[in-house]
Amino acid sequence: MNKSEIKTEKAPKAIGPYSQGVRIGRHLFLSGQIPIEPLTGEVISGTIEAQTRQVLKNLQAVLEEAGAAMGDVVKTTVYLTDLSAFSEMNAVYGEFFGAPYPARATVGVSALPKGAGVEIDAIAVIGDE
Repeated sequence: MNKSEIKTEKAPKAIGPYSQGVRIGRHLFLSGQIPIEPLTGEVISGTIEAQTRQVLKNLQAVLEEAGAAMGDVVKTTVYLTDLSAFSEMNAVYGEFFGAPYPARATVGVSALPKGAGVEIDAIAVIGDE
């Protein structure tokens, strides 16, 4: 197994013993991103739309570092602290993904790091078989 780390300054630095992403062959596994602005290290406050947009920009930056794009994502998991914000999150999510959409699970959680309202992780596959 040839496992390599994916790391970019265009997404928030890992703050613990984990990688922004890991590549194994054609498969990319991206750690959950919260709405941290990479340059400032601060959590984006405000609406769930603004937070979701920043989270997806962070994921996009990690994908691009690996030579991938949002269209290569096959699975995501969305964690929301307020499930009543699902439709607002979903509207922004739809701006970043096109058909065929990734498989997805959405989970309601009691809290996320740094008081974030949303976190999203992803799995992507690069290239055709």
